[in-house]
Amino acid sequence: MLGYTYTNEVDAINARSEAASYMGLPNPQGDTLYWVNYEYSELDNLYYIQYVDGLENVLGTASEFTITYQEI
Repeated sequence: MLGYTYTNEVDAINARSEAASYMGLPNPQGDTLYWVNYEYSELDNLYYIQYVDGLENVLGTASEFTITYQEI
């Protein structure tokens, strides 16, 4: 996956907030709060934001990383 990883939730929240501010969010109507959201991988013990076009303008260069999924 291409994106950004964080070792704690505070850093992930801050990155999400930076991205939202960059895009002028939340909007006045309040129906869009964030441009991107973060996820937590319990198996990998990391927080991450998946890359979307333009996000590098706020968070810098994205990197490749692997998320482990548990088979159900």
